[in-house]
Amino acid sequence: MPTDVSQHLLDAQSEFVRRVGKDWALVTAGTEADGWNTMTIGWGSAGVLWSRPVVTVYVHPRRHTHQFLLDNDRFTVQLFDNEHKRDLGILGSKSGRDGDKVALTSLTPRAIEGGMTFEQATTTLVCRKLYTHRMVLDEVPATVREQLSGLYTEEAHTVFVGELVDVR
Repeated sequence: MPTDVSQHLLDAQSEFVRRVGKDWALVTAGTEADGWNTMTIGWGSAGVLWSRPVVTVYVHPRRHTHQFLLDNDRFTVQLFDNEHKRDLGILGSKSGRDGDKVALTSLTPRAIEGGMTFEQATTTLVCRKLYTHRMVLDEVPATVREQLSGLYTEEAHTVFVGELVDVR
């Protein structure tokens, strides 16, 4: 682990890894001025890549947020208390293509430098996009494709690796 990575960033990475799979999180890309979208994620990882603290999220190309992640240099990841689980369920099941899905929740969007977050987030990870790669469907093990029933029938997720540059 690089010695110049602050304990604050490492703690935020650990919290993300502990919570994303069971409590979910939001990934948000875009800006208030140019447009933005958010979606619920239940997969993610964190660590060190190229001597930088990173957060990795996986987004299917069919998701509206996917294009926002491709088009922007930064993205944010938000963690919430369990009282917002219903809100995250809505944001994971509705599409921003169809309207203002955030209006269906109790969450309040807030612009921050380089992106968006929500007033109710307990933690916001601010990431500068370092690397993007579309998973190769044939390289996803058949057992995983079967386990995830239908997610990998035509195309796989895109991997977005972001350098963790701030925690709010």
